Amino acid sequence: MVEKKTSDKIENKENPSRRDFLVLAATATAAVGVGAVAVPFIQQMNPARDVLALSSIEIDISKIAVGQSITVKWRGKPVFIRHRTPEEIASAESVNIKDLPDPQADKDRVKKPEWLIVVGICTHLGCVPSGQKIGDNRGAFGGWYCPCHGSQYDTSGRIKEGPAPLNLPVPAYEFINDKIVRIG
Repeated sequence: MVEKKTSDKIENKENPSRRDFLVLAATATAAVGVGAVAVPFIQQMNPARDVLALSSIEIDISKIAVGQSITVKWRGKPVFIRHRTPEEIASAESVNIKDLPDPQADKDRVKKPEWLIVVGICTHLGCVPSGQKIGDNRGAFGGWYCPCHGSQYDTSGRIKEGPAPLNLPVPAYEFINDKIVRIG
């Protein structure tokens, strides 16, 4: 009986390599199976092709007169493009940034002083501020006014009064040339 136990131990010592192979093969098969399920699941969370196509847009700004603003749609959000007047530029540059709730210099918000490009969504509750059309209420600071709760932005899109905690965001953009700007 002792010999049989010894022979069992010998058999067990010979089988670990086979057992290791079976465990490794089963683990590899399971990993491939998990990958086959996970890859399509993760890919379905990526943006659709039509959304990716809108990830950047090019706008012809040559027809925007000084003092005029336009609104374009980018990634489903309104983007305000304002061709600022010399007075609006001077007003934006003269603000003491220490007095602002979200301190940011005008030169840090624009690439060319005459062009201001901001996402037109109030940072308080996501409303769209007025001030883009002629006759719109632009608030006390000549920029934008959110009628929902009274947030007021200056000519650089910085919050000056009201409950909004942050300035209007500046999207990533670049000037392709003097006539075309690419947002995104």
